[in-house]
Amino acid sequence: MISFLDKYLPNVVQLGWGGDAGWGTSIFQTLFMTFWSAIFGGILGIIFGIILVLTKDDGIRPNKFWYNLSDKLVSIFRAIPFIILLAFVAPVTQKIVGTQIGMKAALVPLTLGVFPFYARQVQVALESVDPGKVEAAESLGATTRDIIFDVYLRESRSELIRVSTVTIISLIGLTAMAGAVGAGGLGNTAISYGYNRFNNDVTLVATILVIILIFIVQIIGDFFAKKLNHQSR
Repeated sequence: MISFLDKYLPNVVQLGWGGDAGWGTSIFQTLFMTFWSAIFGGILGIIFGIILVLTKDDGIRPNKFWYNLSDKLVSIFRAIPFIILLAFVAPVTQKIVGTQIGMKAALVPLTLGVFPFYARQVQVALESVDPGKVEAAESLGATTRDIIFDVYLRESRSELIRVSTVTIISLIGLTAMAGAVGAGGLGNTAISYGYNRFNNDVTLVATILVIILIFIVQIIGDFFAKKLNHQSR
């Protein structure tokens, strides 16, 4: 097996597992950026998604100011190409994490890059909830908090899992561009140590690892979405 790798994947073997450019390091960097930006971006996305649904004209708490503000912020950040966003928010990144380079620095643009996409997905998921259930909850004297957690989020949980899966997969793609700020990861390995150095075996293995990661996320997401969908029936 070792001789096979040395013969057909020499550059892959040369990178090794540890060190600054090792495969273990690259995988960890990709997982680190994906996990934490999914958490932060997910929280922002849910908050903005809920605000958009509650404050629209036919929402349970209509408010033009908050709706227009949230809608414009989501639209603006969604319209900015991620590679430009990396440079645009660099001063903010410096203030928050104390540096503009590395994994932690990449979390800021990744969070801001993914949250508007997720916010729109959450908005659509919540709007798919039967309006009759919302009206029934209101007639029973449910508070806004009750309607958010016991109606909107509960009834749309299966759909929220699906859109979260799509968002995380999109986020994995964004981590590849995060290498522009020295964040590392499998995308950076594929470009810096594979494509730029004409090491096709490195590019191939990095790509395969990203695909495997995406498949794992998709399988887990589909499993929980189906399970929650059956439980809600």
